[in-house]
Amino acid sequence: MEKLKQRVGEIFFPDDPLHKFKNQTLPKKLLLGLQFLVPVFEWGPQYNLKLLRSDVVSGLTIASLAIPQGISYAKLAKLPPIIGLYSSFVPPMIYALLGSSRHLAVGPVSIASLVMGSMLTQEVSATEDPTLYLKLAFTATFFAGLFQASLGLLRLGFVIDFLSKATLVGFTAGAAVVVSLQQLKGLLGIVTFTTKMEIVPVISSVFHSRDESMKNPKLFWVSAAAPLTSVIAATLASFMFSSKLHGVKIVRILSKASCPSGLNPPSMDMLLFSSSHLAVAIKTGIVTGILSLTEGIAVGTTFASLANYPVDGNKEMMAIGAMNMVGSCTSCYVTTGSFSRSAVNYNAGAKTAVSNTVMAAAVLVTLLFLMPLFHYTPEVILAAIIITAVIGLVDYRAAGRLWKVDKLDFAACLCSFVGVVFVSVPVGLSVAVGVSMFKVLLHVTRPNAVVLGNLPGTQIYQSVQRYGEAERVASFLIVAVESPIYFANSTYLKERIMRCIREEEELIEANKETAGLKYVVVDMTAVSAIDTSGIELLCEVRKTLEGRSLQLVLANPGGTVMEKLHLSKSLQLFGSNGLFISVGEAVAHISSLSKAHREVI
Repeated sequence: MEKLKQRVGEIFFPDDPLHKFKNQTLPKKLLLGLQFLVPVFEWGPQYNLKLLRSDVVSGLTIASLAIPQGISYAKLAKLPPIIGLYSSFVPPMIYALLGSSRHLAVGPVSIASLVMGSMLTQEVSATEDPTLYLKLAFTATFFAGLFQASLGLLRLGFVIDFLSKATLVGFTAGAAVVVSLQQLKGLLGIVTFTTKMEIVPVISSVFHSRDESMKNPKLFWVSAAAPLTSVIAATLASFMFSSKLHGVKIVRILSKASCPSGLNPPSMDMLLFSSSHLAVAIKTGIVTGILSLTEGIAVGTTFASLANYPVDGNKEMMAIGAMNMVGSCTSCYVTTGSFSRSAVNYNAGAKTAVSNTVMAAAVLVTLLFLMPLFHYTPEVILAAIIITAVIGLVDYRAAGRLWKVDKLDFAACLCSFVGVVFVSVPVGLSVAVGVSMFKVLLHVTRPNAVVLGNLPGTQIYQSVQRYGEAERVASFLIVAVESPIYFANSTYLKERIMRCIREEEELIEANKETAGLKYVVVDMTAVSAIDTSGIELLCEVRKTLEGRSLQLVLANPGGTVMEKLHLSKSLQLFGSNGLFISVGEAVAHISSLSKAHREVI
């Protein structure tokens, strides 16, 4: 029972998060607990004016990105643009209290916005029933936050690891293509446009609406190299020449007659927990929660490594989950750490999470005093900002590296990309997860088992395929198993070992060697674990080889493997000459015994 408890602790608590509480007084434990749950109490007492100056500069800098991107990404999620600003106000303040990263700049992001928009529109139209759509978006955000916080609280962060780097490269590239194509509506000024996200309907819609797009051909070339500058300049131009620009569509974040400027209105009463659409809200929340959590933790870890400070992944999950749950009750949708804003935050010299609070303050000023101006923002500018932001997601260099290093990873990347672009975003994500799971199962059920040879003049044994100078040892076949041995791969490994024996005997016969095969050595250096099926495998192979006058020898089994072999009483079957601490010792000892036996004869 004690060993089981230790093993469970190693699985779920590898960092031993409670070690700081050992041998501490009750007041100290309470303080440490508060600092653990709310990190601001850990670094807050050391905060000073010098740090504040750096955080103010970086906070104002990322606000210049957060405001236009917040508006644009809300539009991407088929939500009112002002929801994007609401989502850039409350969540950053929550993260500043609970987050452990100093540089993560939180707010709406393109991928989560795209996925939410595509999944919810399959159930409810954002144009025909905008109120229900908004309620579903807030409900999905709540479940995203609940899922994220639960993963952190239960220390189940390994769940998001099933989205491998290869599948994410393909998924984000496909999503970037889909997002960019959707912005053709705003860039070309098309009124009648498809609501579908796949490439074929979008291209078809552009082709059939080409007459509409030619009404304002000059608008196609509008650039958004500097997002906030573009928004301000375009808004001012639209305001000053509104009487002459009849063909230009504007955002209309707020109508002139209603919805006055102000803070986030409460939205707790808009959460739907007993609706017929609850299932799609939960599904959307889980999917967007996984994606946003993966992106947020990856970004936070990246900049933490650059600045050489630790980031607690489980704390990050709880912080991101908490800000999404609070956000869902304050008119916000799914938010997480943005790579583009975090990069700007890092380069601008941010020192702590206070930069998020400064950014939130800048958004607050916008919400209170500047909202009427955004009534005149042209949609073409927001479309250009979105394309500028997401086009960098197409990482063709990463795809090229995948092709060079691992063809299976490249196949996973390609499947994910094709699924997103030609079918749908949810299907593409499902393909990405499915391919990742298939790869895991492939490695689990089909582990490497390689034949080893001796490097001349040494006691080192390496693969005869990888090392041309490695030489086979007369009378010995040495097979290295490079994975744990258990029920999922035991049958495969048995077949693989027997095949190696057959091929070795065929090679001996083809070369007309005088010394036949007598010993089969299994190198278990890389076998970190074994179960009862694996033990049965070794016993069955030993028995089979014994019937063919061959001896099975085990080399260097680890402590856990040795313990289970001992408990199963299988060690005694191999005898004193069937178990050695290394391949070199096994070959040397058996060779000396064989030589002594021949001399006696």
